[in-house]
Amino acid sequence: MLSKISLALVIIGAVNWLLIGIFGYDLVGAIFGGQMAVVSRIIYTIVGLAGLWCISFFFDRNTADAHI
Repeated sequence: MLSKISLALVIIGAVNWLLIGIFGYDLVGAIFGGQMAVVSRIIYTIVGLAGLWCISFFFDRNTADAHI
C-alpha cells in the first residue's frame, strides 16, 4: 500500500515538473500559495520522500520483474 501511495505521489511530482518545464507553471505552488508557503513546502517534502521510497523499487526483485 505504501508503495502505491508513493508511486502516485511521484507521478504527481512528475506532472508538476512537466508543467514547470513546458509552461513555467508550478501547479502545487499555485494551489497552495506559492513555492515558499508552508503547505507547498510540506507537499514538496512528502513528494520528495515518496521519490526516495520509490528508489527501493530498483532493488526489489518482485517489483522490478513485474514492470519489465
